[in-house]
Amino acid sequence: MKLLQVLGPGCPNCEKLSQHVFEAARELGLEFQFEKIKDMNVITGFGVMMTPALVVDGEVKSSGRVLSVEEIKKLLL
Repeated sequence: MKLLQVLGPGCPNCEKLSQHVFEAARELGLEFQFEKIKDMNVITGFGVMMTPALVVDGEVKSSGRVLSVEEIKKLLL
């Protein structure tokens, strides 16, 4: 099971990235746990300075942009 986390304060881009993450994981048929992290202390603890960010199994995969569904699928494989 993969742990998928979206880091960000809840802005429209954060919401869009969350939607794309769910869609990508569902299309791949992955078992996953999803977390949305809004606490800036936790976000900076990941070393992220620009949101939204995507973290997969504890590893920051992207920050500062909204990935497409296809881009996320490539990161999850």
